[in-house]
Amino acid sequence: MAKYKIGIIGDGYTAADLLRLMAGHDEIEPVCIFSVDNIGKRIDEVYPSLAHFSSLVCEPTDLGTIKKKCDAVFLALPHGLSVPIVSELAAAGIKCIDLGADFRLKDARVYAAYYDKEHENPYLLNKAVYGIPELNREKIKNADIIANPGCFPTSAIIPLSPLLKAGVVESENIIIDSKTGVSGAGRSLKLASMFCEVNEGVKAYSVGRHRHMPEIAQELSLAAGKEVDLVFTPHLVPMSRGILSTIYVRLKPGVKGKEIREVLEEQYENEFFVRLLPNGLMPQTRWVYGSNFIDIGIYSDENRGKAILVSAIDNLVKGASGQALQNLNLVLRLEEGKGLKNLAPLFP
Repeated sequence: MAKYKIGIIGDGYTAADLLRLMAGHDEIEPVCIFSVDNIGKRIDEVYPSLAHFSSLVCEPTDLGTIKKKCDAVFLALPHGLSVPIVSELAAAGIKCIDLGADFRLKDARVYAAYYDKEHENPYLLNKAVYGIPELNREKIKNADIIANPGCFPTSAIIPLSPLLKAGVVESENIIIDSKTGVSGAGRSLKLASMFCEVNEGVKAYSVGRHRHMPEIAQELSLAAGKEVDLVFTPHLVPMSRGILSTIYVRLKPGVKGKEIREVLEEQYENEFFVRLLPNGLMPQTRWVYGSNFIDIGIYSDENRGKAILVSAIDNLVKGASGQALQNLNLVLRLEEGKGLKNLAPLFP
């Protein structure tokens, strides 16, 4: 059986995880990986854990090669670098899944404000589909450009979106408190990510100005049908992978606590990768480590008119490469969970 040919632009942690995940997929084949810093090296030299799974040699980026060889491409690049590449490849009929931030925001002015760079092709912003399969599945299937969501937004939007859409929680005074592992900062050398700077400590960062905040607000406002008011604060914790988000919301007047669970159960009862935990049980990042699951715990206090949602994801899988593979499966009309359903979490 002929396999779909896939390219990867970038060689960071998300690119490595894409190769790990695609190794378990029998209908696609990674055929090229493009790099800046590791040109000429085999990817299993850069990431020895990929030995026996991928021996691709890192090449300088060549869009002609992609057009000739590939049916689809993952872009695992820093913000600002994907726009010209996607502009050319999408026009040539190559399906593009961008794991960066260049197509997530619909307003080019908001992009410029948060990413300190003017968007080079605002026209494409409305052509890109925001890639949370559990919420946008049919749109993703017909898209040429997928904006793969950020990791923090994934952890917040999946629990909150159905509740806002159903009108059971208030759209004001939403508080999202998130903890993340260090791999979210990428593989390049940064002082703030060094062992001695991270170990034995927890810190808040980008307080009030994190680049994922407008992305969360955009998608939640779409769900609510009006602008939401939220506070989002990320924290760095001394672990490699994982995000735990604790979300505080107010119930609409007259809403019973049990309705929160009922809305989420109705939305996600057939979604393999969304696990609603039993009453009284709250997620832990180790329960989703290495997998494409998002675990959600629910606490409701109708007497005080409040609810607390806790979600856990692996930031490199459901928060990046796993969700990207879900999106690729959809645009290629393959079984959505291919290469992902066999990923049990690495810890019990």
